[in-house]
Amino acid sequence: MSGRVLITAGASGVGRAMAEAFDAAGAQVWVADVDHQALSDCPDHWRRSEVNIADEAAVAALFGEIEAEWVGVDTLCANAGIAGPTALVEDVALEDWRLCLAVNLEGAFLCAKYASPLMKRQGSGAVVITSSTAGQYGYPNRAPYAAAKWGMIGLAKTLAMELGPHGIRCNAICPGAVEGPRMEGVLHREAQAKGMTRDEVYAGYASGTSMGRFVEGRDIANMAVFLASDAARLVSGQVIAVDGHTVNPDPKV
Repeated sequence: MSGRVLITAGASGVGRAMAEAFDAAGAQVWVADVDHQALSDCPDHWRRSEVNIADEAAVAALFGEIEAEWVGVDTLCANAGIAGPTALVEDVALEDWRLCLAVNLEGAFLCAKYASPLMKRQGSGAVVITSSTAGQYGYPNRAPYAAAKWGMIGLAKTLAMELGPHGIRCNAICPGAVEGPRMEGVLHREAQAKGMTRDEVYAGYASGTSMGRFVEGRDIANMAVFLASDAARLVSGQVIAVDGHTVNPDPKV
């Protein structure tokens, strides 16, 4: 595929898998990330920007650079997110709640805010928002994360309505538990909160899916490439789980 693709949190994890998949498909790739070291490890032919996606001035500056260099953007993968705290709701500090919503929900909003005029001007585009199965079911001990990811689904559906008349599509991907460092942190924090071992929590997450396993970054990346492609030209306003089929979001294992 041809096209210009911006991926937030694109230097590592799921975002890195997305960047590699779009690159392999022939797209021009621009990754934005807060992690300087991860950015420095990206291929030289990728455009790279160190950006705090929750900072509106920084996001505005990023899109100013994109407009100057690329003129427009064909695909926005609003993928940046943090796990937030693992705690009962009464134990969640307000600043932790606000930070989780700022990075996940407000970050996606800010990117959509500045990408939309560029896409409208060219009369085409695709927005892919990385939500979560937490945004479909909710998870105990993860109130800030679930609330943010639920809000991202509402944002995606609203964007599809607003931008559809301009030839722009918007969809949300809902990953289940994804193998990788961030999920390892979640497993260890949840194990501590529940008085369980890390392996017991892992088994619980896996048993909550009919396929009995975690997903990988490449599974999310492949869906993002599809949603940005002409093969999905009339797919918009959809919430698509890539999770091995969640049957129980809170298994008691």
